[in-house]
Amino acid sequence: MSEKRVILLKLLLDEMYSGLKDYFAALGWEALTVNDVELQGAEDKDIVEYAGKNELLLVTQDQKTADLADLTGARHVLISLRDIVKIADKKIREKYAD
Repeated sequence: MSEKRVILLKLLLDEMYSGLKDYFAALGWEALTVNDVELQGAEDKDIVEYAGKNELLLVTQDQKTADLADLTGARHVLISLRDIVKIADKKIREKYAD
Protein backbone atom coordinates (compact mmCIF):
# COMPACT_ATOMS: atom_id res chain seq x y z
CA MET A 1 0.00 0.00 0.00
CA SER A 2 1.45 3.36 -0.98
CA GLU A 3 1.53 6.23 1.44
CA LYS A 4 0.27 9.61 0.30
CA ARG A 5 2.90 12.29 0.52
CA VAL A 6 1.61 15.55 1.91
CA ILE A 7 3.30 18.63 0.64
CA LEU A 8 3.04 21.33 3.26
CA LEU A 9 1.94 24.46 1.54
CA LYS A 10 1.62 27.87 3.02
CA LEU A 11 -2.05 28.76 3.32
CA LEU A 12 -3.92 31.98 2.65
CA LEU A 13 -7.19 32.03 4.59
CA ASP A 14 -10.00 34.04 3.02
CA GLU A 15 -11.89 36.44 5.29
CA MET A 16 -14.50 33.98 6.51
CA TYR A 17 -11.73 31.68 7.76
CA SER A 18 -9.38 34.27 9.29
CA GLY A 19 -10.39 33.15 12.79
CA LEU A 20 -9.04 29.65 12.06
CA LYS A 21 -5.39 30.69 11.69
CA ASP A 22 -4.37 29.45 15.16
CA TYR A 23 -6.13 26.11 14.57
CA PHE A 24 -4.26 25.54 11.31
CA ALA A 25 -1.01 26.50 13.07
CA ALA A 26 -1.74 23.94 15.80
CA LEU A 27 -1.97 21.30 13.06
CA GLY A 28 1.40 22.33 11.65
CA TRP A 29 0.27 24.56 8.79
CA GLU A 30 1.83 27.92 8.12
CA ALA A 31 -1.09 30.21 7.44
CA LEU A 32 -1.65 33.83 6.58
CA THR A 33 -4.99 35.58 6.51
CA VAL A 34 -6.19 38.15 4.00
CA ASN A 35 -5.94 40.61 6.91
CA ASP A 36 -2.26 39.71 7.41
CA VAL A 37 -1.50 40.64 3.80
CA GLU A 38 -3.74 43.75 3.85
CA LEU A 39 -6.37 42.32 1.49
CA GLN A 40 -9.39 42.50 3.80
CA GLY A 41 -12.36 43.68 1.75
CA ALA A 42 -10.40 43.24 -1.49
CA GLU A 43 -11.92 42.02 -4.74
CA ASP A 44 -11.93 38.24 -5.24
CA LYS A 45 -9.62 38.57 -8.25
CA ASP A 46 -7.02 40.44 -6.16
CA ILE A 47 -7.03 37.76 -3.46
CA VAL A 48 -6.69 34.98 -6.05
CA GLU A 49 -3.92 36.87 -7.84
CA TYR A 50 -2.02 37.36 -4.56
CA ALA A 51 -2.33 33.68 -3.68
CA GLY A 52 -1.10 32.63 -7.11
CA LYS A 53 1.84 35.05 -7.24
CA ASN A 54 2.97 34.04 -3.75
CA GLU A 55 2.44 30.29 -4.20
CA LEU A 56 -0.13 30.15 -1.41
CA LEU A 57 -3.00 27.69 -1.19
CA LEU A 58 -6.17 29.71 -0.83
CA VAL A 59 -8.79 28.35 1.59
CA THR A 60 -12.20 29.84 0.84
CA GLN A 61 -15.93 29.31 1.22
CA ASP A 62 -16.72 31.56 -1.74
CA GLN A 63 -17.63 29.72 -4.96
CA LYS A 64 -16.75 32.74 -7.13
CA THR A 65 -13.30 32.97 -5.58
CA ALA A 66 -12.75 29.24 -6.15
CA ASP A 67 -13.94 29.58 -9.76
CA LEU A 68 -11.49 32.43 -10.38
CA ALA A 69 -8.71 30.35 -8.85
CA ASP A 70 -9.62 27.48 -11.20
CA LEU A 71 -9.48 29.82 -14.19
CA THR A 72 -6.08 31.22 -13.24
CA GLY A 73 -4.51 28.02 -11.96
CA ALA A 74 -4.12 29.27 -8.39
CA ARG A 75 -4.06 26.50 -5.78
CA HIS A 76 -7.16 26.51 -3.60
CA VAL A 77 -9.66 24.49 -1.64
CA LEU A 78 -13.33 25.32 -1.50
CA ILE A 79 -15.03 24.51 1.79
CA SER A 80 -18.63 24.92 0.69
CA LEU A 81 -21.65 25.45 2.86
CA ARG A 82 -22.70 21.94 1.75
CA ASP A 83 -19.48 20.57 3.27
CA ILE A 84 -20.10 22.39 6.54
CA VAL A 85 -23.71 21.18 6.73
CA LYS A 86 -22.62 17.56 6.11
CA ILE A 87 -20.10 17.77 8.95
CA ALA A 88 -22.67 19.34 11.29
CA ASP A 89 -25.30 16.75 10.36
CA LYS A 90 -22.91 13.88 11.06
CA LYS A 91 -21.88 15.28 14.44
CA ILE A 92 -25.49 15.95 15.48
CA ARG A 93 -26.54 12.42 14.53
CA GLU A 94 -23.54 10.89 16.36
CA LYS A 95 -24.09 12.91 19.52
CA TYR A 96 -27.88 12.69 19.66
CA ALA A 97 -28.66 9.31 18.14
CA ASP A 98 -32.05 8.03 19.31
